[in-house]
Amino acid sequence: MAYLRRALGATVRKATRSFPAVLVTGARQTGKTTLLRHEFGRTHRFVSLEAPDVRARALADPVSFFREYPAPVMLDEIQYVPELLHYVKEFIDGDRRPGRWLLTGSQSFPLMRGVAQTLAGRVAILTLDALSVTETTGRRLDARPERALHRVFSDGLARGQTTSRGVAAAPDLANWLLRGGFPEPRVNHRVDRQLWFASFVQTYLERDVRDLVQVGDLHAFQRFTSLAAARTGSLLNLADLARDVGVSPPTASRWLSVLEASQLVYLLRPYHRNFGKRLTKAPKLYFLDTGLASYLTGLHDREAVLRGPMLGALTETAVVSEWVKLFHGLGVQPPLYFWRARDLEVDVLVEWGQRLWAIEAKATATPTPHHADNLVRWRTIAGKNVRAVVACQVSSPASLGRDVRAVPWHLAW
Repeated sequence: MAYLRRALGATVRKATRSFPAVLVTGARQTGKTTLLRHEFGRTHRFVSLEAPDVRARALADPVSFFREYPAPVMLDEIQYVPELLHYVKEFIDGDRRPGRWLLTGSQSFPLMRGVAQTLAGRVAILTLDALSVTETTGRRLDARPERALHRVFSDGLARGQTTSRGVAAAPDLANWLLRGGFPEPRVNHRVDRQLWFASFVQTYLERDVRDLVQVGDLHAFQRFTSLAAARTGSLLNLADLARDVGVSPPTASRWLSVLEASQLVYLLRPYHRNFGKRLTKAPKLYFLDTGLASYLTGLHDREAVLRGPMLGALTETAVVSEWVKLFHGLGVQPPLYFWRARDLEVDVLVEWGQRLWAIEAKATATPTPHHADNLVRWRTIAGKNVRAVVACQVSSPASLGRDVRAVPWHLAW
């Protein structure tokens, strides 16, 4: 499978110039190992701690292990042997030269707790998501959030960017909703989508979930995951979700934390000028990969996706996840929110540079001024200088009037 340049690659290289250690986290199968081996294979030794024999050797005699694998080194899947973090700390305290320790690990509570306690101030923590649409096309990646925002929201910077010689075309919406951005099913079209996601879910349940929490009934947890996927793009109501699964609300809350720690879901908070209210009000739930979400909800062909009741929610999920990936790729926590009032909702607000940028996600391929009604109403509240767009199935930006324009949903034009 050909290597696709990842936005996070430049961010990792930048981090290695400042921090003694860099930890790349993210969901299973997003390409963490491939990224580091491609970027640093010539300068760093590589050792995978997923292999049971290597893991046993590292635990039994860590001093000898590090004599065999001295820095600069890549320690892959460090969550399997978090005890090694104490030794890494000692080595760093003895030699603080930057970029000598590269770590990967699927996000988990024990791993992140161990990193926070042991390597605080010594490690940059970065997140690698599944492929974004821009990464799959080979287009130039925006190096700063300001550039991405101005490209999406500014008419002037968007002109002349609808074609690019030698660059692959962005996938259509239905294809993206079905196959998502995990590298294997996205890049290798011979991979059977249903078999791949079935294997992914089973591996996730048997390995990651058992490591994260003591789940007595994995079938109940899988049912919880599927019912959560059916709610992607919706306001989170844990009590209703718990009732439908047949578990208590505290259990549902704990299981949701597992999905979030595994980087499978993203909770979009409501926007309030009072920061405390952002944290206490109910968030919206999004799966970060539409392929996984559509698989879990039993959608397996274009007709079922395009004519089914989940098209709008999955489209909104795709739009939100592309923005999450953009900021994660730059090493920034996504400054994303939504606006919800009694009679008005805006899907996404980006808070950056002391400004708000508003986005409505629509599945339509023929946007009209009517699709911008919520944005126009919201601008009367937020101020007329706020930029606003409708993200939908258009191939290039187009004006909808009233200072709102339609843009391609995937940010890759």
